[in-house]
Amino acid sequence: MDLVIRGARVVDGTGGPSYTADVAVHEGRIAGIGRIRSGGRRTLDAHGLALAPGFTDMHAHSDLALLRDPDHSAKAAQGVTLEVLGQDGLSYAPVDERTLAEVRAAITGWNGPGDDVDFDWRTVDGYLDRLDRTGIAVNAAYLVPQGTVRAYVLGWEDRPATSAELDRMRTLVAEGLAQGAVGMSSGLTYTPGMYAQGAELAALCRVVAAYGGYYCPHHRSYGHRALDAYAEMVALAREAGCALHLAHATMNFAENRGRAPELLALLDAALAEGCDITLDSYPYTPGCTTLAALLPSWAGEGGPEAALARLRDDAGAERIRYALEVTGSDGCHGVPVDWSTIEVSGVTDPALAAYVGTRLPDWDTARRLLLRDRLGPTVLQHVGHEENVRAIMRHRVHTGGSDGILQGAKPHPRAYGTFPHYLGHYVRELGVLSLEECVAHLAGRPAARLRLPDRGLVRPGHRADLVLFDPGTVAAGSTYDEPRVLPTGIPHVLIDGRFVVREGRRTDVLAGRAVRRTPFRGR
Repeated sequence: MDLVIRGARVVDGTGGPSYTADVAVHEGRIAGIGRIRSGGRRTLDAHGLALAPGFTDMHAHSDLALLRDPDHSAKAAQGVTLEVLGQDGLSYAPVDERTLAEVRAAITGWNGPGDDVDFDWRTVDGYLDRLDRTGIAVNAAYLVPQGTVRAYVLGWEDRPATSAELDRMRTLVAEGLAQGAVGMSSGLTYTPGMYAQGAELAALCRVVAAYGGYYCPHHRSYGHRALDAYAEMVALAREAGCALHLAHATMNFAENRGRAPELLALLDAALAEGCDITLDSYPYTPGCTTLAALLPSWAGEGGPEAALARLRDDAGAERIRYALEVTGSDGCHGVPVDWSTIEVSGVTDPALAAYVGTRLPDWDTARRLLLRDRLGPTVLQHVGHEENVRAIMRHRVHTGGSDGILQGAKPHPRAYGTFPHYLGHYVRELGVLSLEECVAHLAGRPAARLRLPDRGLVRPGHRADLVLFDPGTVAAGSTYDEPRVLPTGIPHVLIDGRFVVREGRRTDVLAGRAVRRTPFRGR
């Protein structure tokens, strides 16, 4: 054996009872579990530690971070061994030259401008190959971003697609799935994806279903009429016959306090009918997005440069202010913005660093910041409710996702803390989940959603993507004041049997690779 791990408490990812055993690893896979009498080239004493499958971040924004940051301790140190990229309908493949420039500008707040990245790909296959050529810290899967596909074909226009345009979008989605994407994402409060109506989305979801992928929408509202927005996604998936994974599923803003049981009842009814539904969430109450995302959808028509032009124009800016503060912008989930809940977490221009960590006092300040930073600022939005967070994480189809934006001087602590926060705060301190349940939510269930038959469980023959942690001390180090602090109590993380974290320190091993969709024969 290459490695024998002795005396670990095995939490196998199924949700079943944990047990004490030795685990042998050979040639990147789990070779044996139980009482292993033979030795290995290396031995690790794991008494007092839990051994679990590596965690999957079902909602990650590391699309460029994996390329520019070989260390990537933000995720590796949490025990994350696989991230799902291409989220919220906007990412960097498939693109042409025009679309790439527009998308880079639109999501600078998520991933930075990318000036330090050589964008030498244009297809999904090219992006996944680039991850493999570069060498990455953790594994990565990819969702075809519906907003990017729409921008590619229609530009940033708010209108229905023609039949020819819809055919072209279907082709792009099919090509991305054939090249290894695991599904398709949408950001239905972000332009231009939000311009798509139900029939268009259903047509694309039928393509996803034919390839055995899943649809992952950031739906149209987490605020006003949020339940209607969830119901729309369930109905769409039912119509298209497509598996559904609800992105960062929560219920925010004052009108949704305590209403998570209503969401879960909606999902339970659909599950009882045979719908294939899962969801992810992060264990925190504030959300995080770009400041520009709060603008009404019409303000973004035509792309980032058109949005900036409207902001410069006093009459256009007044229309935006009225939508934000009076009627409720669709970008802000139909709820009139309360500026006291909006905290700046990052800017792209260092000259604007004084804004970071401050609450925006009014629209005039927000407008100036958007213009000076060219739509680059990211913000925390303090609109969540703890009772909703706890209720949703208990659900049997729940998985963990950080929605971690790694940009900015003061990012949301979920980027560095989601997985140890689940294990330390919600398992050990509060008992919201048992340890066995929680690991199933973070490892076993995500692998099933992604159709990865040899990941997510501690089983002989499975890939040796493993995390060892101390259940008594594991905790997130990141806080709102100090968000980039690494967790404690996670001494070892392995990918394909190679230590990417050892004795609590990141090694120089780049064991990650692009994980492509498992081949599937359509219905």
